[in-house]
Amino acid sequence: MIAIPAIDLREGACVQLVGGSYDAERVRVKDPLDALKKWRGFGFKAFHVVDLDAALGKGSNLDAITRLLGHEPGLTFTVGGGVRDTAKIEAVLASGASSVVVGTKAIEDTAWLAEVAGRFPGRVVVAADVKGREVVTRGWTAGSARDVADVLAALEPLPLGGLLVTAVHKEGQMEGVDLPLMQEVARASRHRVYASGGVTTLEDLRALADAAAHGAVIGMALYTGKLDAAAVAREFA
Repeated sequence: MIAIPAIDLREGACVQLVGGSYDAERVRVKDPLDALKKWRGFGFKAFHVVDLDAALGKGSNLDAITRLLGHEPGLTFTVGGGVRDTAKIEAVLASGASSVVVGTKAIEDTAWLAEVAGRFPGRVVVAADVKGREVVTRGWTAGSARDVADVLAALEPLPLGGLLVTAVHKEGQMEGVDLPLMQEVARASRHRVYASGGVTTLEDLRALADAAAHGAVIGMALYTGKLDAAAVAREFA
C-alpha cells in the first residue's frame, strides 16, 4: 500500500478542512508548491490534488494545479474536484495527471461514466464519498439516496483506474478511519481502493494495508504533525 499526501486547493492555497466544511478550515499553506516540496522531501512520490473551489462551483485552481504537475518529472498525481465533463478529463490528463478523479458526475450519470472509462481505460478514478453509508455528491453537500454497496456494484464492470472512498464522517477529525467500510469496499470490488478520511496513526495505515487497500490519502494528520511524515514515508511511500 502507498501513502498519498493530499493537496487540497482553495483560493489558490493548500488547505485542510474539518469534516469537509468550508467554515472549518484548520490549515492553510499559501503556496501549494511549498506543500508539495515538503512532502517530496520526506520521499513521497504520489499525491492527491483536489480543486475544492471547482467541486463547489466557486472557481478554479487550474493555475496552481498546472504548477504542481509541472514541478518535477516522475511523480504521480491524481487530480479531482469539479470534473464533470469529458473536456475537463482530457485537460487534466493532458496537464500531466496520472489519473483523474470523478465524483458527482460519475454517480449521477452512469452512461457518461461508462463512456469516459472506456475512452480512458485505467485513468478514471471514481470518488465514492460516503457519509454513514450513503454516497454524497456536489462537494459533500448533496445526498444521492444510494447505499455504497449499490454504487460499488454498478461500477464493477467498468475499466476504472480505481475507487477513491472517502469516509466523510471521519474527514479531518483525526479520530481514526472507518475500517469496516474500507474492508467492505475492498472485499466487494475488484478495483484498486484508495482510502481517505480519518487516517491518524501508523496503525491506521497498517490496518488499511491489511484490508487490501491499494493506497491511503492522508491530509490533516500530516499537516498538523499528528502523524510522523518521515515514519510514514519509510513504511508506505
